[in-house]
Amino acid sequence: MRNTIFSEKVYPFVLSLYRWYLRTPERSLEEAYKAALNIRALENEHFNGNKIDFNSPIYSSSVMDYFAADLAQQLKIARMRLTEFRFSRWFSNESNPKAARKAGIEYPTPAAVLEKLRFIDDIISKYTILDDEIAPSEVADSPIKTTNSAPINDKSITYPTNRNEIDRNNLVERTYTPTSPPQIVRRTEQSKRPRGKADTTGVLPRSILSTIGRLQIELDPNAEKDVVNNFRQAQRRSIISIRFILLLIIVPLLTHQLSKALVVGPIFEHFKTAEAEQVFLNSEMEEEALSKLHRFEERLKFENLISNAPPLSAEAIETEVKRRAEEIALEFRHESSNAIKNVFSDIFSVGAFIWLLVVSKPSIMVLKEFFDNVVYGLSDSAKAFIIILFTDVFVGFHSPHGWEVILEGLSRHWGLPASRDFIFLFIATFPVILDTIFKYWIFRYLNRISPSAVATYRNMNE
Repeated sequence: MRNTIFSEKVYPFVLSLYRWYLRTPERSLEEAYKAALNIRALENEHFNGNKIDFNSPIYSSSVMDYFAADLAQQLKIARMRLTEFRFSRWFSNESNPKAARKAGIEYPTPAAVLEKLRFIDDIISKYTILDDEIAPSEVADSPIKTTNSAPINDKSITYPTNRNEIDRNNLVERTYTPTSPPQIVRRTEQSKRPRGKADTTGVLPRSILSTIGRLQIELDPNAEKDVVNNFRQAQRRSIISIRFILLLIIVPLLTHQLSKALVVGPIFEHFKTAEAEQVFLNSEMEEEALSKLHRFEERLKFENLISNAPPLSAEAIETEVKRRAEEIALEFRHESSNAIKNVFSDIFSVGAFIWLLVVSKPSIMVLKEFFDNVVYGLSDSAKAFIIILFTDVFVGFHSPHGWEVILEGLSRHWGLPASRDFIFLFIATFPVILDTIFKYWIFRYLNRISPSAVATYRNMNE
């Protein structure tokens, strides 16, 4: 009897699970086909059936950002479901169609499958370089005119170290205008190779070549259009970067608060018991509570001695001390529970932060381009000022006090005892390692990219 009841309950579940497994290729193909249909609907509705053009002047940058995000999501779904379709087809064998017919499942005809696959491939093939287009190539780069008005697409843009270099080399390297980011004028395959000293010296003075290049750009009939396009791309890059920075800050904080209030808190309150709940998680909390209680008792006795009111009896003083002890116990019990909740909530926050980094690779590349433009747009004095400020805060003479406050705050946040030995060991090693890495970066990279900034940094540091 028990076996019969068990089979009646389990067999339908196993059968439904087996049917779900058999329908995996069909389900994956259908979802990929729906994603391709969504892309086609986007093209037909907003771009007259043509490929989505991110340089289209019809829509604003915010609208194009929305289209780019929607397109990237649909392409991701289509590619993932196609991969799932291939794997599920690879794991299937000849007995699956027979088992499907026995289970009451009808597979689509091969002609219908091929038609859907052909449609999906036609849609996806239009955007095979979508990641590059949404990233720096679409947001920061565009077809740029050379000295002979030949458009090129160069994704290996290296920005100049300062504005003087832009003014000197705007013919052979790049141009700069106050309303647009640096722009390549002529880049060839030979210019990508490291140039020697002889290659940097021209027959004519660079000022003459610079003047000729500037005149060519000013006489170019498409110069105004290029400036407007560059400004729009720079504006779009700035909006995406600032929005992504805000997401990196807001999403982990919201995840911490929401997980603590909706997930971790209720689970902790459900499983804790009044008998097993600890008042103090570590000895530091206990010492702090005893210190508070001792100060309250001493203050109460002092006020009792100097006040004009009738003196309190020993029983009244003991009652007040007991009441204060219960308040302190409740306060530290809440702090201990809060510290335990913070541990698990921080795990959710770190997970949300990592997930945001994984799914936002195009935004990370755009953010890198944004920071490159901001850093390279600073003067040498500003660069040296930022470097000195950063080093003095994190590895300077007064930095150990800041690290000590940070480590003690983290220990209290997680309910851990603040080990003085660990804090002193951390302060004695980590800032030194950070200072070594930073000096190596200045010597290895900054000295090559902007020697004048390094010289200014040394003069200011002295």
